[in-house]
Amino acid sequence: MGIWETILRAILSFVLMMIIARILGKPTVAQMTYHDFVASVTLGAITANLAFNDKIAIWKLVLSAISFTAVAYFLMYVAMKNRKLRTWISGKPTVLIQEGKILEKNMKKLKITPDTLNQELREKDIFNIQEVQYAVLELNGNISVLRTPESMAVTKKDMKLNASSKQAFPIELIMDGKIIESNLEENNLSKDWLRSQAKKKGLLMNDINYAVISSDGTIYWDELNDRIQNPIDQE
Repeated sequence: MGIWETILRAILSFVLMMIIARILGKPTVAQMTYHDFVASVTLGAITANLAFNDKIAIWKLVLSAISFTAVAYFLMYVAMKNRKLRTWISGKPTVLIQEGKILEKNMKKLKITPDTLNQELREKDIFNIQEVQYAVLELNGNISVLRTPESMAVTKKDMKLNASSKQAFPIELIMDGKIIESNLEENNLSKDWLRSQAKKKGLLMNDINYAVISSDGTIYWDELNDRIQNPIDQE
């Protein structure tokens, strides 16, 4: 393979990968789920062959990259439309610490050791595990932490609150405009209760995109119509 052909193939592979990254969107770059990891590794291998493997025709590699991008994009679209398939395609968060207690079964299932957990907590400036009320391993591999009330940093709002006030793990009620019935059943909540709570806010069920009971017991409602004239970052 001549020097100029090598340069051109390298440039082509770089441009192709940039285009694919723009098509698949920011989550592939910033938040790697199972689906994103598989897509990134496979596309990386295809474009690497495009740059350096002169035994395979360029058009075959380009066609392969386009085909795989189409499959990855289709799976992303399906995952957005169907929560059950999204769980299978992208996985779901796993609770590692619940109400201050380490869930050993979940730790073993994910092959996470106490040393690894402590390292992740230290990276969040938490050196005492007793300061953690909940810890969740997110889809992108990061661990999110909810501190115990007494170990949280004080804010202006907290000055009026009792530090010993109880907190609970957030309960998602509606996602993508659909009621999460399993969460309602697990927490002894009914659809009628949910409708009554929405009605208090002047909302109909068809108006709601996302609803969650926050850790402090209040309900956060997100409407389908955000009514924002100039939303930031629409890409």
